[in-house]
Amino acid sequence: MARILTIGIATLDIINTVDHYPAEDAEVRALSQRVSRGGNAANTACVLSQLGHQVDLAAVMISEPDGQRIESELHAAGVGTQHCVRPETGKMPTSYVTLSQSSGSRTIVHMRDCPELDFADFWQIDLSHYDWLHFEGRNITELARMLAFCQETIPEIPVSLEIEKPRDNIESLFKWPDWLLFSRHYAQSRGFEEAVGLFESLPTDIKAICGWGEIGSYAFVGNQTDFQAAIPVAQPVDTLGAGDTFNAGVIHSQLAGRSIDDTLQFANRLAAAKCQQVGFDNLINKL
Repeated sequence: MARILTIGIATLDIINTVDHYPAEDAEVRALSQRVSRGGNAANTACVLSQLGHQVDLAAVMISEPDGQRIESELHAAGVGTQHCVRPETGKMPTSYVTLSQSSGSRTIVHMRDCPELDFADFWQIDLSHYDWLHFEGRNITELARMLAFCQETIPEIPVSLEIEKPRDNIESLFKWPDWLLFSRHYAQSRGFEEAVGLFESLPTDIKAICGWGEIGSYAFVGNQTDFQAAIPVAQPVDTLGAGDTFNAGVIHSQLAGRSIDDTLQFANRLAAAKCQQVGFDNLINKL
């Protein structure tokens, strides 16, 4: 068991399942609705907890009913929240998710009215207690200070950075983490139609992994590219959080000392299991 800190966001997810994604200006009836904890860093933390690790989350948790609900769900999942900051004003970030039953795809409208976690909150955490730090790629200016601080003060602790969205100047962060975990969405937004093209744009001393959905996943380590095919999923049920789950599989495998091929295989298998069920509960029982 390792001690892991994830740094990023926790959200309230309101998820409406529909038969198929509606056309513009259409009116459809939801087949079901559920409300749950979400957010990339929070999801990854909960999966890592299921994998047997002691995990804490550093995020903004507004002191209001939705924040209390999210924090309660995190505790139930075994995730510590002692490093969360709790402003008295604002509203927890909320993601309104439309989940298509026919395809398993999800469309998200995100709303936030709260500050981001900043360096002043982060630097007070005693990072020496942890075996791995995982950052969500957001709030770039403050995150740059956090990553530089880690490199200067705890270079022996592995650091991973999730790059899911094409945020302004996010590329300036690539020089600090030990691992860059890219999404297909980011790669394609930058004009790369395959992960290899993305890797070729990076410095040769960078270690990077990129999940490519139903195709599989790629790694770039030691100037070598590896590929492992995805686990086939005949009918996806819920792809929400599959990328966060994949990242948890990468971190878990690297902490266990597995090879790159084994890391990709395990992360693919874990993400496939997620796509075949609603939510994250009892995920590892599907492996």
